[in-house]
Amino acid sequence: METYIIIIIPLLAGYLLDLIFGDPEGLPHPVRLFGSLISFAEKQLNKGKFRFIKGMLMVLVLCSATFFCFYFLIHFMLSHSVPVYFLFATAFVYYALANKGLIAEGKQVFDALKYQGLEAGRKRLSRIVGRDTSNLDSQQIRVAVLETMSENLSDGVIAPLFFYFIAGIPGMLTYKMINTMDSMVGYRNDRYEYFGKFAARLDDVANFIPARITTILMLLVTFSLRGWRFVLQYGHQHKSPNAGYPEAALAGILDVQFGGPNVYHGILVDKPIIGSNNREIKHEEFQTVSSINQSVCLLMVLSMAIYFFQL
Repeated sequence: METYIIIIIPLLAGYLLDLIFGDPEGLPHPVRLFGSLISFAEKQLNKGKFRFIKGMLMVLVLCSATFFCFYFLIHFMLSHSVPVYFLFATAFVYYALANKGLIAEGKQVFDALKYQGLEAGRKRLSRIVGRDTSNLDSQQIRVAVLETMSENLSDGVIAPLFFYFIAGIPGMLTYKMINTMDSMVGYRNDRYEYFGKFAARLDDVANFIPARITTILMLLVTFSLRGWRFVLQYGHQHKSPNAGYPEAALAGILDVQFGGPNVYHGILVDKPIIGSNNREIKHEEFQTVSSINQSVCLLMVLSMAIYFFQL
């Protein structure tokens, strides 16, 4: 069987499943298993001396186990039952993508804020961000949603696709393990400062190229010259080596202001200001952002499919 068929069919089928169904909460999900493994390892290792070394070992063991587990499963299925491989690979492309779920969560925050009030918006926002939402006003809530959507368009959509491009299902799921570890232990606080440092730095490295691909695609689908200017002016100012670029792109596309101080896990973080037009973000603008996310995801998938088809 042609190599491009083995790669393209799960890619397109998994993309369509995510586009149609999103991430139903009742289904088992590999990221939940990853989270359980990380939680177990953290409780066993994150104590006593040499916490950085222990955290690094956790990362290396879990990432290696994830990659080789999926590598051998894929090759076993291709050798014994190609139809089973297609079902398996399609399912995990679907699981690894979070585009529709990201858009749905963001829309629910905007809708809760508009139709149920400020407190409902704060509560709904707390499901998708790490910052303290208890004192945010309506503008800050909308800004938080849009910042999260731009950053997670990279982390939850383009990065998994990028690692599928370079290493198939094993690469895609290994990236999800890295990203899950960062989201669980990659914090600068007393508990995780040393234990989670390696996970956080590895996540920075893994997302370096995907964040910039995401930014370029966002600007291509919107033809935004202001977006390019914002990226060049503000993208590198963010504390994260990656998040500032897609955030700056979206701020430029919409001509709004992002950034500013926020409380994360009890710590005040003063994020750099992106943009100067501190105008009110309208409820209706969420549809524009949703369309950008959908267009970027589709363009990435089609570009990959065309590339593999021509091999």
